[in-house]
Amino acid sequence: MALEFGRTHVVRPKGKHQATIVWLHGLGDKGSSWSQLLETLPLPNIKWICPTAPTRPVALFGGFPCTAWFDVGDISEESPDDLEGLDAAASHVANLLSTEPADIKLGIGGFSMGAAAAIYSASCRVLGQYGNGNLYPINLSAVVGLSGWLPCSRSLRNRITVSHEAARRAASLPMLLCHGSGDDVVAYKHGEKSAQTLSSAGFRNLTFKTYNGLGHYTIPEEMDVVCNWLTVVLELDGLRLVDR
Repeated sequence: MALEFGRTHVVRPKGKHQATIVWLHGLGDKGSSWSQLLETLPLPNIKWICPTAPTRPVALFGGFPCTAWFDVGDISEESPDDLEGLDAAASHVANLLSTEPADIKLGIGGFSMGAAAAIYSASCRVLGQYGNGNLYPINLSAVVGLSGWLPCSRSLRNRITVSHEAARRAASLPMLLCHGSGDDVVAYKHGEKSAQTLSSAGFRNLTFKTYNGLGHYTIPEEMDVVCNWLTVVLELDGLRLVDR
């Protein structure tokens, strides 16, 4: 079925444009709510692109339609993966990044289901192809996932270890994953297991941060860490924030 993506919100850099990041919202949300938050961050050299997911029936809600990057029945390693939906989301993100200038560093981030789609995009980058075998065209410099999980975790390790090139890309791609221990929507154990799976698959440049008691939302301390990490990894101009 042909899905129509919603409105895309863009936050233009206030300083010299050095990086562009596509940021993906969570289930039932829209791009505008994150663009408003990202605009307040002390990252003047980043252009943020905040698309809105298509509205589709979601199995988790008994088929009730809402904005979703892909279909999901339950959030666990055993849940079947909507490969077609994941590929469509990753392809949409790649298209948004494909028109950026050649000297601009590119990244993907997201919250909850958006984080899952961002992490899936990272696996496509490393493998060099989408789940359907088509070539993945974007060179990513940073991936951020807040309160998310890793889709298609069962096959990832085997697919990376059989390819020298994939293993090299996995080892060098910077990734920051954050999760709250009090998350009652995407359980902390899923975030932790995802980070472990990625590490064992060869993602050596991965940072996993735990926030004790944090539920399924973000807090200023977490966004400070994201700002610091992006500034260092993307080698952005400007001062590094003081850690809280």
